[in-house]
Amino acid sequence: MKIFAVIDLGSNSARMTVSEIMADGSYKVLERMQAMVRLSKDMGPDKILQTAEIDRTIKALKDFKNTLTRYTEVKICAVATAAVRQASNQAIFLKQVEKEVGIKLTVLSGEQEAHYDYIGVINTLKVKDALILDTGGASSELILVNNKKALHEVSVPIGAVNITETYLEKDKVTASSLFKAFTAIDMLFNNIDWLRSVQNLPIIALGGSNRTLGKISRRANKIQDTPLHGYRIEHNDAFDIYADILNKGLEQRKKVPGLAKERGDIIVGGMLPIISLLRYIDSSRIIFSQAGIREGILFEYIEEVTGKNVVEPEPATLTIDTEDLA
Repeated sequence: MKIFAVIDLGSNSARMTVSEIMADGSYKVLERMQAMVRLSKDMGPDKILQTAEIDRTIKALKDFKNTLTRYTEVKICAVATAAVRQASNQAIFLKQVEKEVGIKLTVLSGEQEAHYDYIGVINTLKVKDALILDTGGASSELILVNNKKALHEVSVPIGAVNITETYLEKDKVTASSLFKAFTAIDMLFNNIDWLRSVQNLPIIALGGSNRTLGKISRRANKIQDTPLHGYRIEHNDAFDIYADILNKGLEQRKKVPGLAKERGDIIVGGMLPIISLLRYIDSSRIIFSQAGIREGILFEYIEEVTGKNVVEPEPATLTIDTEDLA
């Protein structure tokens, strides 16, 4: 048996999953931790990670590291995504983390991030043909899946935090601001050549903002005990939820059942990519996934140490009981 910890430092949140890996390739999740760090906040056009956000992030990473002292022997894989990837002071930040926390972060490329999303999804949902969308704080990853294989994997520099900071008001969003944001996203989608030929596929949604959409739907339908992983909604339901969110100011949004208060200021921007994508590819449905980067890294490691195939003909299911982890 091996203990394997995956730390995923995103632009909006830091997350850690600790798993026990068995000799037969099976695994058991022992710990899940999450902290909202908003690392990409106020980076500005020069893409500088700010002191307050760095301090908050280091505190979260120290909490993760302290949790790992419960285990006598644990292998740690710590990765950072868009905020650190884009940061002009990336090298300084990485050295500071290694010195103060004792963790060495590996900065993933956008394509690597998309690849791990694919591995996480394909092993936990019965997927044949779909378009995966992972919306983070400072980037979004899109993966075209055909016959269970990833045909295309791409990352675009739009996410809940930077869309909000660039285009939108944090309280009541104006029509002109929303139009500018939608137009910018459409232009980015237009630059993805293969996306133009994708039509009518289901969208598999990852990331905190997208999962919030699923949580709001479950609460509205009074089925919050239904697992979010594998939960499905129709496109019209997504549009209705988004329209309702748009009609509310910040304080009203914080009171929406299923929407975490700390996400209220960025949720309009956070849901923009999936709402845009639904229209762009004329998709009729969304399937929500709680498996992504951390699970993809875990499954790849399991294959490495046990020799078991990561992508199985019949993907296993994933059960996550704690709603607030998404």
